[in-house]
Amino acid sequence: MPDRNLRQPTTLDDMVLYAMWQLQASAGRCVVRLCEQEFGITRREWRLLAQLAPHEGVMPSQLATRAGLDRARTSRTLTSLARKGLVSRTPRPGDRREVLLHLSPAGQRLYAELLPRVAHINRDLLDALSEAETKLLDQLLQRLQQRAEQMATPTRARHT
Repeated sequence: MPDRNLRQPTTLDDMVLYAMWQLQASAGRCVVRLCEQEFGITRREWRLLAQLAPHEGVMPSQLATRAGLDRARTSRTLTSLARKGLVSRTPRPGDRREVLLHLSPAGQRLYAELLPRVAHINRDLLDALSEAETKLLDQLLQRLQQRAEQMATPTRARHT
């Protein structure tokens, strides 16, 4: 693999976001295959189930934010999950126009069965790194995430 110039990119291959996308796309194929072939759900459905499981009782807009999806995609995906009997929507007390989301018993079972399998894929990927490298990677990803959030803040000065 040729060296990349991440600090001074001259091609798409030199860009850190593209490199991270390529990693996600390559490793993500294993998760997609697992979800689609063995569990009959899409990658996006898995993302919403995995975000909903520890945060049940949230509104769809909150789930969309947590999952990093727009509200329209989230709504379509939730409709599909509800049709499959994996998610239930209950009216919000005090405002029946809004709904709260919960995993159905079938959704809870699917999540409990699929999460360890996805975690195994994650561990297999990280086997390429030592324990110290894994900790460093986590720290670096957190710093990059913080920086990205700062950059996305509209009030941030352009040249800081």
